[in-house]
Amino acid sequence: MLSGLFYQFNFPFPTFYFLALFHLAIMNYNTCFHLLLAFFIPCSVLCLAMTARNLNSDQFALLEFKDRIAGPQNVLANNWTASTSVCNWIGVSCGILHKRVTALNLTSMNLRGTIPPHLGNLSFLLSLDLSRNNLYGQLPKELGQLHRLRILLLSYNRLNGEIPSWLGNLQRVRRLKMKNNNFTGTIPETLVNISNLEILYLGFNQLSGQVPSSIFKISSFKIIDLSSNSLSGTLPNDMCQHLPKLEGLYLSWNELSGNIPSSMDKCSNLKYLFLFCNQFMGIIPKNIGNLIRFQELYLGFNNLEGQIPKEIGNLLDLELVNIKAIKGLTGQIPTSIFNISALRTIGLHNNSLSDPSIDGIILVLAFCLLIS
Repeated sequence: MLSGLFYQFNFPFPTFYFLALFHLAIMNYNTCFHLLLAFFIPCSVLCLAMTARNLNSDQFALLEFKDRIAGPQNVLANNWTASTSVCNWIGVSCGILHKRVTALNLTSMNLRGTIPPHLGNLSFLLSLDLSRNNLYGQLPKELGQLHRLRILLLSYNRLNGEIPSWLGNLQRVRRLKMKNNNFTGTIPETLVNISNLEILYLGFNQLSGQVPSSIFKISSFKIIDLSSNSLSGTLPNDMCQHLPKLEGLYLSWNELSGNIPSSMDKCSNLKYLFLFCNQFMGIIPKNIGNLIRFQELYLGFNNLEGQIPKEIGNLLDLELVNIKAIKGLTGQIPTSIFNISALRTIGLHNNSLSDPSIDGIILVLAFCLLIS
């Protein structure tokens, strides 16, 4: 009977079966469409509500910050108000899609006060710049919750206490600048967890103890500045084997000792080496002449000995060399130094170097630089 029905409509069995399925699909499509529409509308409302709630959370965190901060012209008090969107506040940037706070830039605004823990609730924050103000007190541990943070700039304030170990939780940070503050204690080992760190500024604080050797194994480093502290210990001999991108190493005015690492030539991108006013001993490595990108070399006021290697003459981009006040240096000043046309400043006095004729050349060069 069923087959007779197919023949009555002159449809073969497969064609009829296909039409039946097509009709069923049309009915199901309409049903699915209405179901999806019914599901999508409340979801959209829910998402908008969540965005508004999260933005209110960001606003609350910033208002708490404002309540603890004073400025000479009450810039934040007058601009950060509930009547305007937080994304339009001075120093605040928001994401295009989610409208969450992604950057807070309040540098050089002469702000005074402490950093509240509520800033740790800015969960979408990528950049925090509070440098060059008059902020004081310790860093709240809640800042360790900012897991998206890439940039943390706190230099030139009056922040104190120890450098917190929870900084190691900020594993995405690339630039960490906290120089010219009043931080004390040691450099935490946990900084090695920030494996993408490119720039570290901890200079001009009151740090002491040994520099963790693990710091020198962060291969992404471009600049390390630990100058003007009371740091001690030695530099790992294989240091530069782990620092192929390093451009600047600033360790002056500390209490570091031991030899200058023999692997210095492995820091092939090094331009600035500041080691003066420490207790380094041993010789100046000859392979320092392989660092052809060198522009400034400060080795003065150390306990080095031996001779100045003639290979320094290979550093054709060298603009400044300071090897003064090293009583252990002997022998003649290599004439190859004076073949460096880029050289602007030479500091070789207060040593035990010989050849008065070269001393005369130095005086002439200094005079020429003075009148040029």
